[in-house]
Formats: sequence, C-alpha cells, structure tokens
Amino acid sequence: MTEFGFYHLKTWPLERALPRLLERALAEGHRIVVMAGSDERVLSLDALLWTYDEASFLPHGTARDGSPARQPVLLTTLDENPNAATMLILVDGVRSDRGHDFRRVCDMFDGNDESAVVAARERWRAAKDAGHELVYW
Repeated sequence: MTEFGFYHLKTWPLERALPRLLERALAEGHRIVVMAGSDERVLSLDALLWTYDEASFLPHGTARDGSPARQPVLLTTLDENPNAATMLILVDGVRSDRGHDFRRVCDMFDGNDESAVVAARERWRAAKDAGHELVYW
C-alpha cells in the first residue's frame, strides 16, 4: 500500500521545504520523481536545487538533461516513473494516476492559499477513498 503524505506548507515556502525533503528521502535510499505543474516550474526547481545551499548537492535532472533513468531525482511535468522511483512528490496541485507505483507519495501544497488547501482536501479524500495510508504534515 502506498503512503500518501500531505505537506501543508504554512511557515516554509516550497522552495525551502522541498530541498530538505529531498535530502532526507535520498538519505533513506529513495529514488524520486518530482512532478510539477508547468515546464517553467520544472526549470525553476532545477535552478533552485543547484543553488539552495552552497554546502549541499542534490543529484537531479530533467528530461532535457537526457538519461532520465539515471537521475536519482527527476523533475518533470509528466505522470511517469522513468527512473524507477520509490517516491513521488507532487507540487502545484498536480495529480497522479500512478500513485500505486510508488511506496510514498508526498503532496506539497501552499497552506496560505485557500484554493490550494481546498484542492488538497479533495486529493486527501480521493486518496482515502482509494484505501491509501494517509499522513498529514
């Protein structure tokens, strides 16, 4: 069964929370797909992961970089799993039909945006109705 974690971001923006979550997940041995809502967001996250901390390095790439199967963290807009990931991170309110392909799914949403919170509640209900284990952060 897939564990669905809902990350209600109120004090930290995505740009601060995502790199920390990726660091922990990689340390736990996960391969990860990060699914974003637009190509522009993928480019923004790609730049962020190169610059968020001078003392850290997060191995990652996009389809544009080639060899997506070799990327420990793959940033994409597509509902795919070309790098045999065990964790899926959803941002920008995107939905995946492939949640069952992962051990963990993390849905990160802006808790300061009421429409994002309402949409996250709908995704929570859908995951619950599908019988997934739910965790709220």
